[in-house]
Amino acid sequence: MRRRNFLAKVATMGAAFPALHAVGNPPIYPPVSKFNGEIVGHGDFKYRVDTQWGQLDPKKVPIDNCHEMVIDSKGRIILLTDEPRNNLIFYDQSGNLLDAFCNRFPGGHGLTLSEEGGEEFLYVTDSGWFHDHKHPDEWKYFSGNGFVSKITMKGELVFNVGHPQTIGVYEPGMAFKPSETAIGPNGDIYVADGYGSCYIIQYDQYGRYIRHFGGRNNSDPNYQLKTAHGVTLDTRNPDELQLIVTSREECSFKFYTLEGRYKKTVTIPGAMVNRAVIHGKNLYAGVCWSQIDGKAKEGTGYITILDERDRVVSNPGGQAPRYKNGMLSHQIQEVPFLRHGHDVCVDEDENIYVCQWNGGRTYPMKLERI
Repeated sequence: MRRRNFLAKVATMGAAFPALHAVGNPPIYPPVSKFNGEIVGHGDFKYRVDTQWGQLDPKKVPIDNCHEMVIDSKGRIILLTDEPRNNLIFYDQSGNLLDAFCNRFPGGHGLTLSEEGGEEFLYVTDSGWFHDHKHPDEWKYFSGNGFVSKITMKGELVFNVGHPQTIGVYEPGMAFKPSETAIGPNGDIYVADGYGSCYIIQYDQYGRYIRHFGGRNNSDPNYQLKTAHGVTLDTRNPDELQLIVTSREECSFKFYTLEGRYKKTVTIPGAMVNRAVIHGKNLYAGVCWSQIDGKAKEGTGYITILDERDRVVSNPGGQAPRYKNGMLSHQIQEVPFLRHGHDVCVDEDENIYVCQWNGGRTYPMKLERI
């Protein structure tokens, strides 16, 4: 029986969103179309860029930021945007529109697919940061309360998980702006509070609190998380499942057991990575920015691919990975076909689909494996 007292309702919007996050005009970038057909990547992981894949009529199916993508059991590619008229866009693998709906995630950020008892569900995180859609030519973001929703594939709400303060996990005044979820093999829900207090919060399948770990101000560097942007279930070793947590400001992935015990850190110097995506034996991730002189440089995103030994094997859009004495050198963008790579998904033919934050309202692109 569900313990609904553990499932906090989403705070009502309106007066809760007064805080301004950023103001200004969107940066101007080179047209994405100029990179159509460009070959990117390195070694055995090279791709042809298809900028036309996923193009839709913005008057009928508008987008703003395209945050994350997943592929369901029917082969449909599902895109999450923070455009309130159609948060969820369903594509076939040729880039044709299948469906578009849902209007309750103005800060839609994280999208996770979970199969439970023969039925698929979507877990959507709303970070609470949302674009001022009334003034689309100005780059304004407002801040509100974040939340996580479990929904059916038709967009029907199953339940919400709200601010951890409501169940005594956070102290008053601690921010909660979740960015991602991962679902364990037993249905446990791991929430990455990426833009808030940077904890990973573990709940059971009904939303009952189990534990939390990490935190921006943790004195132990193995558990300190700086922008815990992503959390992913690593299934590459079925006998030893683990969590991969993004610490984006540190250009790192940190690995933990399902109980939150630290295992290792994999750092990719210069790559401000988003969530890890597992396909086969490899780890794929969008890089939102290249870090130059210790700072994120606008418009410098790409994709990075790691093998099962945690070595970078290819950087589509970035510099070729260079190792010296076993250490990876600092790497940055080289081919600017991506502005801010936010997420990727990989199909059965190992083609990559990539979407962007702050990409000039560009639809997702396809990178065809060659």
